[in-house]
Amino acid sequence: MSKDKKTESLNDPFNSQPENKDEEMTVTLDLMDGTTVTCAIVTILPINNQDYIVLLPLDENGENNDGEVWFYRYYENKDNPNDEPVLEYIEEDEEYEIVSDAFDEYLDSAEFDEFMKEE
Repeated sequence: MSKDKKTESLNDPFNSQPENKDEEMTVTLDLMDGTTVTCAIVTILPINNQDYIVLLPLDENGENNDGEVWFYRYYENKDNPNDEPVLEYIEEDEEYEIVSDAFDEYLDSAEFDEFMKEE
């Protein structure tokens, strides 16, 4: 990866095996400013042959009270699944808007699916 790309590093690999079905999958990020943040993984969105991850930053109590989500480009090494995934900032406004719109569609679909389960 080139050095000019802004990336966040994963401190602790994905917690992809929640202890129970109500527990969220999480990832811990070492941010470029030196802080560490645990985030719930909301979803991974495939858009135009690129994956994007949607993360919900959590406070020290495991809560998110403002509903803010973070979008990153997401890469996995398909040849070696043991390699740590890489996250990259989305710097272009147009690309960010495309991801934001796709996430809105994802939320609309999730709400519709939840509504259909209730009936």
